[in-house]
Amino acid sequence: MRKLLLLLPALLLAAAHLSAQLPDSTEVDYQLPNFTFQSGETLPVLRLHYTTFGKPIKDNTGKVINAVYIMHGTTGNSHNFTNSLFAGHLFQKGQLLDATKYYIILPDGIGHGRSSKPSDGLHMKFPQYTYEDMVRADYTVLTQKMGINHLRLIIGTSMGAMHCWLWAETYPDFMDACMANASLPIAIAGRNRMSRYAAIQCVESDPAWKGGEYTTPPVVGLRGAYTSLFWMTSSPYNLQKRSPTREQAEKAYDIAVENFIRSQDANDMIYAFDASRYYNPEPKLSTIKCPFFAVNSADDEVNPPELGVMETAIKKVPKGRYILIPWSERTSGHGTHTNPTVWGDYLKELMNSSGPK
Repeated sequence: MRKLLLLLPALLLAAAHLSAQLPDSTEVDYQLPNFTFQSGETLPVLRLHYTTFGKPIKDNTGKVINAVYIMHGTTGNSHNFTNSLFAGHLFQKGQLLDATKYYIILPDGIGHGRSSKPSDGLHMKFPQYTYEDMVRADYTVLTQKMGINHLRLIIGTSMGAMHCWLWAETYPDFMDACMANASLPIAIAGRNRMSRYAAIQCVESDPAWKGGEYTTPPVVGLRGAYTSLFWMTSSPYNLQKRSPTREQAEKAYDIAVENFIRSQDANDMIYAFDASRYYNPEPKLSTIKCPFFAVNSADDEVNPPELGVMETAIKKVPKGRYILIPWSERTSGHGTHTNPTVWGDYLKELMNSSGPK
């Protein structure tokens, strides 16, 4: 999750704030009029924002052959992927997803970044969007606004990884390959749902929240919400390494909480964490046609391997493969999903084994 990047190892965090050597990007907004959500609610104008690199290339049949779609995690945005940790290991000239050769599309999902979201003014009257709404809206923009009729690759991290499963089921002929980093293809339940529910409850129980019509941030509620999420997404090894004394540990936590409160709108957070409530790709896994790599790390508490879910689920995916990255000093819990130095070789394998021959 974007807000918890400070939980990465110190060197990786420093690298993430450096500028990668990339071609110029384009920031673009599209509007979908009278968009109807799964709840039946409508929005007169749904705005969706994207960051892109490169240009689309078509073959002689008019099919786009170089579009790569990369989706962020909960509370994140497209710029999570433009730093030197991610883009600097994938998008630069000569690298695996060279932005001078591929058309890189980075969306801000509904409720995130510069796309339409509760904090724009509707607050808790904003439509109660779901992951299915987010996927359908982006597909509509890609096909009807951008003119993208095919994707060479989809990558998703955390929430974006869950979207990968939905994309591959809903539009099975639209992509050559998918890589889902840090997810499980089952309904959000158990401890995962409890942590999300707890975070929401923390905010909504703060008197300062005022039903979403707060004039000052509900700091107490946001602090509680952060604590709920912190334990799920952090890495004990890295925390111990970076904060080996009581004083350092307390200072690191205080800084993390303040950063979260300063950068996170309470209503946006509630919507983002509740959007997964109907997510459950498990019944349709057999309909996925493309090569699909599901990549998790052994130290990820959000998707713990001891549940044994993926071993069974991936067998239902005709061209599916489950990759469990063992714990090492290079992994960082849930945050491993945005570190291509750990899983980049698997992406290379996926690219080499999929797409036009």
